[in-house]
Amino acid sequence: MARRRNYGFERRQKEAIRQARQDAKRERKAERSDSGEVGPEMGEALDTSAPPGQWEWFSPSRGRVMHTSPEQKPTVDGIDDWVLLTEVKKEGAGGG
Repeated sequence: MARRRNYGFERRQKEAIRQARQDAKRERKAERSDSGEVGPEMGEALDTSAPPGQWEWFSPSRGRVMHTSPEQKPTVDGIDDWVLLTEVKKEGAGGG
């Protein structure tokens, strides 16, 4: 196989491009810190829990979430692999 003659040049070129990107990144970061900005805002988190008075179930095989009445498991054809996501408070579980 023939050796590539420009290997050193390509390597230096890639290094120069990488360095330019790093410098630009540092510059943007310095500008943000000078102006008091901290970065892109994510916004408020949405409430994704089950509606009040309902239980939330997840099925890994279907990749979906379903809401049902309390103490009721989803009845859907196929594999029964539903996992309860809603935190349930046990009635009458006294510590004593």
